Amino acid sequence: MSVCPYYGRGENFCDVGADYISPHDVEAISHYCSGRYSECEKFQELVARHPEELNHQPAAARFRTDQPAAAEERKTAQVKIAFRNKWPLPYRLRYLSANNHSIEAQREEKVVMSQKTSNARGWTVVLAGTGINLALGVLYAYSMLKGEIGKLFDGAGDPYATACLAFALSMIIGGKMQDKVGPRLTAILGGILVGAGFIICSQTSSYWGWIVGFGLVAGTGFGFGYSAATPPALKWFSSAKTGLIAGIVVAGFGIAPVYLAPIAKSLLASYGLQQTMMYLGIAFVVVVCGMAMLVANPPAGFVPAEAAAKKGAPAAKKVAVEDKTPSQMLKDGRFYTCWLTYFIGAGAGLMVIGSIAGLAKQSMGEMAFIAVCVMSVGNASGRVVAGVLSDKIGRAATLTIMLVFQAALMFAAIPVVTGEGSSAVLVTLLASFIGFNYGTNLSLFPSFAKDYWGSANYGMNYGILFSAWGVGAFVLVKLSAFLSAKFGGMSTSFTVAGVMLLVGAMMALTLRPKKAAVEATETVTAEEEDLVLQNAQD
Repeated sequence: MSVCPYYGRGENFCDVGADYISPHDVEAISHYCSGRYSECEKFQELVARHPEELNHQPAAARFRTDQPAAAEERKTAQVKIAFRNKWPLPYRLRYLSANNHSIEAQREEKVVMSQKTSNARGWTVVLAGTGINLALGVLYAYSMLKGEIGKLFDGAGDPYATACLAFALSMIIGGKMQDKVGPRLTAILGGILVGAGFIICSQTSSYWGWIVGFGLVAGTGFGFGYSAATPPALKWFSSAKTGLIAGIVVAGFGIAPVYLAPIAKSLLASYGLQQTMMYLGIAFVVVVCGMAMLVANPPAGFVPAEAAAKKGAPAAKKVAVEDKTPSQMLKDGRFYTCWLTYFIGAGAGLMVIGSIAGLAKQSMGEMAFIAVCVMSVGNASGRVVAGVLSDKIGRAATLTIMLVFQAALMFAAIPVVTGEGSSAVLVTLLASFIGFNYGTNLSLFPSFAKDYWGSANYGMNYGILFSAWGVGAFVLVKLSAFLSAKFGGMSTSFTVAGVMLLVGAMMALTLRPKKAAVEATETVTAEEEDLVLQNAQD
């Protein structure tokens, strides 16, 4: 059942369904609502309360059947004055009926205004989500802190690995929280946890202190903040812009090391590791919580406007996406294909990105942060480019291309990483391209989640899918370290990553949408038509 568009827009718009309604108002509604919105569920509730006045709908029938010309005239009548919302309902209804005013023009104007407002609001949410990710992207700048952390204890990479795992697991909880209480509180909680984790690290030099502070507390904050940035932004826009919006928002996370790497380098040189963590923690609380105030889901029942088709282009066919619960998603075979492909694409990228950073330090020394920055630019660019491209040619086709390209880069990188005194230019280019391809995963799979399972439970659904990133980071980074220790050098890690990426590309081919079956039609010639007519006459 539908609801009249004026119900619920304010206490002065419609009295239907109110706790108290006067008999005079009931009579006015019987002449108005029953004739135009007789299927309104709120009107049906009023019918149940006042059956003697409303069940028969006398005025409505007369209005629709006895006066079609007047109805058509009212429909096309030009509105001369504004629709005054503060007038009492009975007065408004009598005035409109007496002056033959149609509410269609006001409704159309209000729809246009709401579309402009929603578009501006949507881009505000996109920019706020990008700002949140710009702060949370300190996770990718961990390599700039790793050298100083290694002076405190052995196993300096363990807090980072723990943070990645906590990040992925907390995305499920954060996504559920985002769906239930909204993204604003979720992002604020994430900012507080990240700041608290950094402040804990500023007060300790122990291995377990950093595991708890950076690994568990800050890692959980990363998950809560990240889960509150992308889902609300996607909900404000149509499916035609899913890839673009996802790419822009997550690009903030990828490009963050461009400004965080030099800031961290400067703070370390001036204040040392402990004070650096303190300053960063306070800054993240302020930035993330401030940006969170601008993040919000669209109102209930909001339907984003479809992108206008270009002149002369055929209209795109709208495909309704059924909103799936997490349990329904887990019964879909495409989820497991996406999960394994995400595991391979993200994990294979992460297992060599750390090696590239180490190789950059060998060939570039103190200027290694330049390679980190260039790789971050490639990372962010890959997210935006893949998002836009997937809107044009499809998610599965884009994912397949990117996985094959990244596999080719892995094999091409083997002589670079095994050669003595590798060129700094080659290392930087390699870092940027590998970062580019790795970043494509972070915009394609959020888009897959919305395309396949809808937006109602998007936060938790993508949180579950995102666990592939965390597991891939934890497992394959450890595998890379094991292979490097066993065989020496990084060539084996690159070879394994390349093979895995080719397997992932083959799996991505199965995600291509199936072509709709074309119904067969039998051609009937003129002679056959004559024969049919003759047989019918006989």
